[in-house]
Amino acid sequence: MGREKIVYEPIGVIHTPFGEPKGTPIQPPAARGIEGRAVVFPEYAEGLADLDGFSHVILIYHFHRSGPLRLRVRPYLDRREHGVFATRAPARPNPIGLSVVRLLGRVGNVLHIADVDIVDGTPLLDIKPFIPQFDVAHDVRIGWLEEHIGRLSAARDDGRFARGG
Repeated sequence: MGREKIVYEPIGVIHTPFGEPKGTPIQPPAARGIEGRAVVFPEYAEGLADLDGFSHVILIYHFHRSGPLRLRVRPYLDRREHGVFATRAPARPNPIGLSVVRLLGRVGNVLHIADVDIVDGTPLLDIKPFIPQFDVAHDVRIGWLEEHIGRLSAARDDGRFARGG
């Protein structure tokens, strides 16, 4: 495979109360109760069949408002720089985000979701069901975040990774 170009097309758009990156919660646990919608384009709606039985889904999306690539970043929960791959910062070589959100229900091609930490208008690339037996690891270490994780609920995007930020 190597370095061939990979191109993805959005399958839909995520709508949330957050009109810009600044002020958006930085992870779903900090966005508890915040609701939004994932609108899947009609040509992909058939792929939503049987998703209703899941309580949570993983949304994979494009950070469309992130600034340029940075290989070293100062994440929201620390004052020190870290390699971008040791963070969830959006200023990545491939600005792809993922969020595990609660699935409240589906009406046609619209997923009603909660615990949303995503900027309004974000292009949706894929949806996967969250399955604890597949998606939860055991004996986990969280590196540099260990001493900062307690601040997550109060952390918000301050615009540092947005275009022009």
